[in-house]
Amino acid sequence: MSRIGKLPVAIPDGVTITVDAEKVVVKGPKGELSTPVLSHVTVTSEDGQLIVARKSDEKISKSQHGLVRSLINNMVVGVTKGFEKQLEVNGVGFRVGGGGQNLEMQLGFSHPVKYQAPEGVDLKVDKMKITVSGIDKQQVGQIAAEIRALKKPEPYKGKGIKYVDEVILRKAGKAGAK
Repeated sequence: MSRIGKLPVAIPDGVTITVDAEKVVVKGPKGELSTPVLSHVTVTSEDGQLIVARKSDEKISKSQHGLVRSLINNMVVGVTKGFEKQLEVNGVGFRVGGGGQNLEMQLGFSHPVKYQAPEGVDLKVDKMKITVSGIDKQQVGQIAAEIRALKKPEPYKGKGIKYVDEVILRKAGKAGAK
């Protein structure tokens, strides 16, 4: 039995969950999210909890068991607390401006780099830190990865855009001839 899939999903106050045969819809104070119910699992609601059960012991149903439970739990956390990722910009002459849905960055290129975030994701800029926040965990992670990909950190001086908790392994420069 899946260690993650067998755990029930607690439904906090202020969150309503609608379970259909095809999808699960989660509504909360921050918004609404939905995900399809995969064919090899069933989702039921009982006693203020959501229970995900698999239909058989096939390999595909075992893998979908934990996946569907994690997706539903992430939706519940998203509509109550939300998710956020923080990025840090390092480099001489690098600048970040904007906020809301738009970013404008000077990243050492001959032109400013502009980034437009989709609806449902909020961007905040505080000096050289960018905070990506929203209710959909997958979307927040994808937007943070796209911003990081604009100028990945390089291993010699660490210049570029990195996650706040990311460690960049540094390489030694030229040793110099003697």
